[in-house]
Amino acid sequence: MAFPSKEELVSTLEPLVAEFGLVVEEIKISRAGAKSAVRIAVDSVSGEGERPDLDGLEEVSKSISTRFDAAEEAGELNFGPGYTLEVTTPGVDFPLTEARHWARNRGRTVVLPDNQRRRVAQVSESNVVLIAQVKKNVVVERHQLRDVAGAVVDVEFSAPPAKEMELVGLEWSEYAEFLGAESPQHGHTTEENK
Repeated sequence: MAFPSKEELVSTLEPLVAEFGLVVEEIKISRAGAKSAVRIAVDSVSGEGERPDLDGLEEVSKSISTRFDAAEEAGELNFGPGYTLEVTTPGVDFPLTEARHWARNRGRTVVLPDNQRRRVAQVSESNVVLIAQVKKNVVVERHQLRDVAGAVVDVEFSAPPAKEMELVGLEWSEYAEFLGAESPQHGHTTEENK
């Protein structure tokens, strides 16, 4: 049997990692001579859930290794003479493409595909509210997730502005005063008097 494709590995792994309440986020396969490396990034199904800890990743890794070994013995998979398996979670440089990615990063600053920096305030299945402080003003915007897909987390080394954090996690209806009915897509800038 030929070296497995990413699609074959995903179909093999999805039911297995689902037993742990996880999803396969990414698979990277590299072949270097006789040795192969398979790197699998998994994450919780819900963006609100906890990421798997080291003990949880170890359990998942053992289950995946057992499944791969059995599949190799049955002739279903072939990684070559030897391979290294790495099971991890997505890093901060992992692109935000799904609603659960955005939800997990509520309150964090992200760099959008157009290089603007915004803070994630609220997320639904298809929209995200982003905010930024510009001088004394707070910019509040609503975007469709597909329009900002690929944004990445911007690691902050200082405390976030209090004016921004006050707007994180509000109910969707509470953003209406900032977004205004005339502009449901992008919102507007509001003077903060607090």
